[in-house]
Amino acid sequence: MSTEELTKQLEDTHQELFNLRFRVSTKQLANHREVRRVRRKVARLKTLITEKELGIR
Repeated sequence: MSTEELTKQLEDTHQELFNLRFRVSTKQLANHREVRRVRRKVARLKTLITEKELGIR
């Protein structure tokens, strides 16, 4: 994937995380582990973007 695609995916994932946090605060989300899964996905994407910028991958 290119850096642009990863950045777009990161933006989408941030939006998903925002929506999940909103649903948790309004008690509409039953599975709180979903927030953890998305947070880790954000971290993985940020790592991939940084590695691409540094030329590691």
